[in-house]
Amino acid sequence: MRFRDLAPLGLTACFILPACAGDDTGGGSASAGESETSNASETGSGGSGSTSGAGSASGASDSATSGSTSGSTSGAGSTSSDTTGSTTGNTSDTTGTTAVTGNTTDPTGGTTGGELASDCLFQDFVNQGALIIDYDQYAPVIGSHCKGTNHQEITDIERVVFLGDSVTVGTPPTLAQDFYRAQLADALVDRFGLTPPSPLWKQANPIDGVALQKESGDFASCAKWGAETNDFIKDNDQIIDCLPEDMWDKRTLVIITMGGNDLAGIAKDGANGKALDEVYADVEATLTQMREAVEWMVSDPNKFPNGIFVVFANVYEFTDGTADVTSCPAAGLGGFDKPWENPDELKALMIYLNEEYMKIAVDTQTDMIFLLETFCGHGFNADDPTAPCYRGPDQKTLFDLTCIHPTPAGHGVITDLFTSVVDE
Repeated sequence: MRFRDLAPLGLTACFILPACAGDDTGGGSASAGESETSNASETGSGGSGSTSGAGSASGASDSATSGSTSGSTSGAGSTSSDTTGSTTGNTSDTTGTTAVTGNTTDPTGGTTGGELASDCLFQDFVNQGALIIDYDQYAPVIGSHCKGTNHQEITDIERVVFLGDSVTVGTPPTLAQDFYRAQLADALVDRFGLTPPSPLWKQANPIDGVALQKESGDFASCAKWGAETNDFIKDNDQIIDCLPEDMWDKRTLVIITMGGNDLAGIAKDGANGKALDEVYADVEATLTQMREAVEWMVSDPNKFPNGIFVVFANVYEFTDGTADVTSCPAAGLGGFDKPWENPDELKALMIYLNEEYMKIAVDTQTDMIFLLETFCGHGFNADDPTAPCYRGPDQKTLFDLTCIHPTPAGHGVITDLFTSVVDE
């Protein structure tokens, strides 16, 4: 049974269970500034070894090194804040490794005028170097807040669309007013002078696993419990439903959490003995579908002539970098009743997935929030001093009792991540 099979119960996965349950289910939502976890960062030394290790283990072609890029211009109108020759629109560098928004690339592969990912991502972890994710290989531009990238200047938004899975829809026991979708909508109303959505739009329909209202005010939501990346276009057409042609003239912001259910199923398959090369083939399919979805939105300037901006989350997990999928008390309900024979393979898979999400953000000049890094150390191994993401004693758990969804405080942290990236 895959996690998407549990959608009627509100169990949408987030990778190895990308967002899982914690004890703090009733503490109220965190304020936009509450995220005590969002500046986690690492020195990044030796980071490049992680992707090559993942690729060699899988035998699958590594799109990180294939040289493939979107090679497209979004027409988003997201002009760089730098006046020294930056481009308008979301223009990808043909090498697939250079971020061009407001920064120039130096010969070492970093950026001048912007912060390297390795400068800020994992600095709050006690065990420095235990979790190595090499985003720098793609030269992203990191926001000064270190909560996500800064490839777009998001301005003058007229319409906001939410796509993705149950993390975006929101699930019980968290209350509707504490869903990040509801909190972020309120923040965006203030920032862009938008017509607010109704209270019904902010709630989840427990029968269908979607927002109780699809459209309200200047907001739309096509996210769904149990959704996977093939639901963007192939199966359930989230993108077509929420971005119809008669809305292309609106200057649009798209917010996404997606990929957790794909990887939860893949991780379960691996634990049940699926061959590693087949597991990585499934990972590549997920990455292809994610890339195709983002490119559909930003690659054709005729689709959104007045601009479109995309901000998506990378994929989090509740094991705090240990790959111990049995650590959540309710993990067995989702089919995670046995560990991976070699947890290092699962760690490599998680790292590879998130590195490739970054490549999508760089290639398409869209933005990615650091959901994985922010939640790591606030899962079910948070009190393990040997865990890669250990932050010290008495850390707040940001996953609720489903193992795969944020607590109210976790939703507040997600609101802060998206708001920070949109604002800068």
